[in-house]
Amino acid sequence: MTSSVKKWPIRFTLLPSLLALSLALSACQDASLPNESEVQEGTQKSADAINDDGIDMNADAVTDDTQMDNMSDEEKMIANLSRYRWTLLSVMDKGAQPLNMLTDIKDQVRLSFNQYQGENTLSYSVGCNTMSAGYQLQGHTLTIEEGMSTKMSCGELDKAENSLSQLMQGESQLTLVKANSAKDGDAKDNNSQDDSLKSDKPILTQVTSVGATLIWEGRLTSQAKYNSKGETVFWAVSSKMIPCTDNGSEMCLQVKPITYDDQGIKTSEGKWAVFTDEIDGYQHDGMHDEVLRLQRYPLDSDDSNSTEGEEYAYVLDAVIESAVAE
Repeated sequence: MTSSVKKWPIRFTLLPSLLALSLALSACQDASLPNESEVQEGTQKSADAINDDGIDMNADAVTDDTQMDNMSDEEKMIANLSRYRWTLLSVMDKGAQPLNMLTDIKDQVRLSFNQYQGENTLSYSVGCNTMSAGYQLQGHTLTIEEGMSTKMSCGELDKAENSLSQLMQGESQLTLVKANSAKDGDAKDNNSQDDSLKSDKPILTQVTSVGATLIWEGRLTSQAKYNSKGETVFWAVSSKMIPCTDNGSEMCLQVKPITYDDQGIKTSEGKWAVFTDEIDGYQHDGMHDEVLRLQRYPLDSDDSNSTEGEEYAYVLDAVIESAVAE
């Protein structure tokens, strides 16, 4: 049985404790005022920033080829798993019948593997509570330790959440291959693991101790995608969008930088400015004024993820305040 900790619904309440966690052991900097061409904001380099998926934003997720050469097979597998966030593609019971309660919501069933200071942990969710635990990997055998879970009423998701939790208990056999591979061949083949590391969407097959089979698709974490650790920044986003240019018809977000002290108390905010790029993972609904915690990643001019004129990529970490616009 898992222990539990309480989690507040952060989309609707400002959380001083969440802010304090983001700013722990960090130094506050003054916010630069944004202008029409770029947005410069106050940054806090968080030592303990953890996002809503249970992913440690300071985890050692970036692994170069030299490090990989000196790793054991298990260490390579763990490094590969940690580079991606995993979304469920399919799940079948031991009789090869689909588990519809999970299959029907597969796009929101997530799994993440994390590494931090030598500790290996994983977290999983069906879109409500986040369940986290330590794990061990011997060969391709995954053993999940007793963990903890946030405790919220999930309504119709309760049964799916309980089903996923039961499937993840105990031991599983893992096979990691690149997407569209016809067949893994030998799961212990190092070349297969290295290909998975380079693939944009690798496939993880998990066969549980009760004979169920879960197929997961990987998506690169932001750290792996941008090959760097992000800076934590806070932006207010207006519910009202404005034209991106004076004479244009395309609409863009209005944003302004916000800084907080190490107690999570707002110390300053900048001026509203147009933001012409995108925030990965953020959906603007036009009905709420919100404060976002973001991870900002510098882009090299030759970075395949960048476009001309872009200096940074912005990834949503958490919505820490949301209010219905007047």
